[in-house]
Amino acid sequence: MTTPEGIVHHLPKGSTRAARGAAAALRSFAPLAVCAAGLARPLPAQVRPDAPATTVIVVRHAERADEGGPDPGLSAAGDVRALALAEALAGAPLTGIVASQYRRTRLTAAPTARAHGLEPVVVSTAGGTAAHARAVADTVRARFAGGTVLVVGHSNTVADIIAELGGPRLPDLCDTEYSTLFVLVLRPGATPSLVRARYGPDDPPPGAACQRP
Repeated sequence: MTTPEGIVHHLPKGSTRAARGAAAALRSFAPLAVCAAGLARPLPAQVRPDAPATTVIVVRHAERADEGGPDPGLSAAGDVRALALAEALAGAPLTGIVASQYRRTRLTAAPTARAHGLEPVVVSTAGGTAAHARAVADTVRARFAGGTVLVVGHSNTVADIIAELGGPRLPDLCDTEYSTLFVLVLRPGATPSLVRARYGPDDPPPGAACQRP
């Protein structure tokens, strides 16, 4: 179905009410193509039942530049995608942004940060992928609980971050996959809900070794 805001939902038959609620959360955003929903796992017991819902938007950084070195910036296509992300989230009531220390994540977040008047919180990956995912989840809970936060990660951290926040265990993103956007809604006393969407230009087909879920 298509909402008045132009968001196209493709919810699979039998989608849970929680997943449909996550899809509804997208309606305040600029147009996004929603690919899948209904992925969830039980709410962690330590979450207070009277706390407000927290919405976490998780993306991979935009296309990186082929400039060598350990910390490349964004390519021209990446600059376009970073602007597309800001446009997609123009209507989102963002209260925070989290990124890794790398230029490509911070540059991806920069247009959105400027548009919302926010300073991204940098969470280092120095301790490894698992430790980084836990630290991001802890930052979201400690600093942005009850709000809407954008998290910009990497192809091998997005899935771990979603899992640490209480979402389902997903495979890592394909190396060519940049357009995927996840919206994870954490509602007190309810099962977390996840919607997978797309923004910006389409990705090229994945390589033979990487099949998108």
